Amino acid sequence: MIKSIIKALSAGAVAATFCVIGCGDDDDDGGGLSANTFRDSRDNTTYEKVTIGAQTWMARNLDYAATGSACYLNSIDSCSKYGRLYSWETALTACPQGWHIPSDAEWTQLTDEIGGLSMAGVKLKFRSGWVHNNGMDQYGFSAMPGGFGYGGGFYGNGDNSYWWSSTEDGADDAWSRHMNCHNEYMGRVSSSKNRQLSVRCVKN
Repeated sequence: MIKSIIKALSAGAVAATFCVIGCGDDDDDGGGLSANTFRDSRDNTTYEKVTIGAQTWMARNLDYAATGSACYLNSIDSCSKYGRLYSWETALTACPQGWHIPSDAEWTQLTDEIGGLSMAGVKLKFRSGWVHNNGMDQYGFSAMPGGFGYGGGFYGNGDNSYWWSSTEDGADDAWSRHMNCHNEYMGRVSSSKNRQLSVRCVKN
């Protein structure tokens, strides 16, 4: 009986049946997004996403113009290339709905998944854009050297990148992750909450 039912279906009907079962994506709003992209409804910015182990991450830095954020050297072009820089307080609520700023433990989960801190830099860095030692971008994380802001100045673009975690290290500091162009590792760094660092959101 099952064979008779299958024979009665057209090829198009079979395809449609399989698509209902397995083709959708909960981030697709019907506007042409793929399974590997999502749209921030606050400003309609589209981001790629990448799954590494059990986590799904944005595949580039957040570029949402929250109060307390800035572009490197106040240049819109820098925001387009590297995303915006955020104070820690601003970063805590900057991610779009369904996403969040990673905790220190979630950053560690990422680096453990790819073999530890010692080679995380080269595995996660983008293949161009760094002054020296571009990466392999082995997982599609596409880390770019966005630099940081502090005290009204901007530093390290092309050489360094820092990303906030949600985990405090005392009243004035919070844990961050750091890469630079001089080596292959990813560092775990305690940063002043007043610094402006990049944000990479992870899915809830």
